[in-house]
This record gives sequence, structure tokens and C-alpha cells, in this order.
Amino acid sequence: MPLTPKSFLYDHDPASSVATITLNRPERLNALTFEVYGELRDTFRALDEEPGVRAIVITGAGRAFCTGGDVNDIIGALFECDRDGLVEFTHMTCDLILAIRECRRPVVAALNGTTAGAGAVIAAACDVRIASESAKIAFLFSKVGLSGADMGIAWLLPRIIGFGRATELLLTGDFIDARTALQIGLYNRVVSGDSVLAQAQSFATTLARGPSYALGVTKQSLNAEASLDLASALRAEAEAQAVCMEDPNFKEAYEAFRAKRDAEFI
Repeated sequence: MPLTPKSFLYDHDPASSVATITLNRPERLNALTFEVYGELRDTFRALDEEPGVRAIVITGAGRAFCTGGDVNDIIGALFECDRDGLVEFTHMTCDLILAIRECRRPVVAALNGTTAGAGAVIAAACDVRIASESAKIAFLFSKVGLSGADMGIAWLLPRIIGFGRATELLLTGDFIDARTALQIGLYNRVVSGDSVLAQAQSFATTLARGPSYALGVTKQSLNAEASLDLASALRAEAEAQAVCMEDPNFKEAYEAFRAKRDAEFI
């Protein structure tokens, strides 16, 4: 059965094998609701094994990518929750990030505009971030009296931009512009605003044509090896690479090289 989420747009292009998720509350700058959080989590879990999907793009409608939790639909409602309810909510938000990281398909964020709070963490959880020139970003949690460490960002961000820069952004909650985000390595590319989705989808298509099993192993290794010492990481990579050498894509790459043709990976 094809995926049919209700709280955002979903499109799967069979020709490119790319699935595109579009957060679709432009009038609210794509602020998240409880429903959006839950459906995003479930969708990324499903996309891990969805037939015909080999790469994923996530973007936003309108002038923002995502500005975090909706002030009315989430923030206000949290004041009515007891501790158990609050913990249930925070675990759900973290489960979304885990679903993105554990999805073996490459995930490309097309940051079409303002990216803040939980939206910034979602972007950081993606494998590659291609941003428009208007895509300023902030991890706003400390600005609203919350820990700057939310949804796993204190794990993710230092690994992307380094400990010192991550500490500054999480303590202050300040916005940085797209050029600064590119300079410090938070964004992979900055492009003109009207081309960001097309460029993200083009890049995702390139990844979708790659060796899907090996790319999934690469993502799993990046997640796992962050907590390993060098000797353990070397053992893990040796075992994983031996398995990849038994995958049909390895033989296909060899045969394509000998035949002087492009490889056709599965």
C-alpha cells in the first residue's frame, strides 16, 4: 500500500526512486503539531523499507522549512500535561529523530526558508542539507526557557560543526544566516531560493542511483561508530565491508568497470 499521510504532502517519483515530504502549513510557517510529529515518525519508519524508495527529500511549503512546535497547538497544550504526559511527548519528538537517523535511505533536507527549533533539529538529523539563501537557522530552545539539548541535538550538532560552535548555538539560541551556516559546515550547499527543491531532488536522485545496501550500511556505521573507540570501529567496518563484498552491487561495479559502462545498482 502506498503511504498516505494526512498532515503533510507526500510524493513518490518512481522514475527517480525519490520520495518527497513537504511540510504543508505555510500559514503557520510549517509549525509542527502532535499529529505532524507522529506521522513524520511513522513515515520515516515506513520509508526504511518502502518498495521503490531509494532516497528521500524533506522540505516545507511557503517561506519557511519549519519553525518548530506550534505555539497554540503544542506549547499551550503542554501546560495542561502532567509529568507523564510531558515525558510521553518528549519521547515522541526524539523518536522522530531516531526514525530519520535509522532510516537506511539517504535523507536530503531542502531548506527553503526559516528553520528553527524542532525544525532545525529535523534538518540536522538529515544526511545532507541544501539550503536557500533565506534559510536562517536557530536552535531556539534556550530562548523559551528550555534546555538547548532537545531531540538529540546535543549529540548531533557537535558531530556536524564541532563542540565549540555547537555549544554557542545551543546556549544562545541565536539565528545564523545561511552563509554562516555553510561556512561552519551546518549546511552542505547554499543555492538560490527558487532552485533549492530541484537541486535537493537532483542530488537525491544521484544517491538513489547508488548501491542502496552499501549506502544504508554507511548510515548505520556513521551512527554506531560515534560511540566506538578506533579499534572497535575498525572491527565493525571490517565486518560490514565483508558483507558488502557479498552484495550484488559490488560485482556489478566491477563488471561495469571492465565493460567501460555505468554501473546499474539495485
